[in-house]
Amino acid sequence: FAPGNGVTWPRDTYQEKPKYTPDGMRAKIQGIVELEIVVLANGTVRSVRVTKSLDRASGLDDAAIEAAKKWRFIPGTKDGVPVATKVPMQLEFRLH
Repeated sequence: FAPGNGVTWPRDTYQEKPKYTPDGMRAKIQGIVELEIVVLANGTVRSVRVTKSLDRASGLDDAAIEAAKKWRFIPGTKDGVPVATKVPMQLEFRLH
């Protein structure tokens, strides 16, 4: 399901920040990886797909996928029942 038409948005309860790869740090790459995830009825993340890449060569897209898989949610619901929900996610890489 997607949010709307009686389906509520999942709410995150745990966030994992993506970890910079050594190559990404050396190249000083910063920005956002846009993802589409499926939050299962039990609040875990099953499917993660990059919808807008930041950098494949230095592994930042893969690092974002790995971080997204560790997030946990209160699942979306339809008619009060938890359901798998497809939602967008953005993870940011920023050097400090």
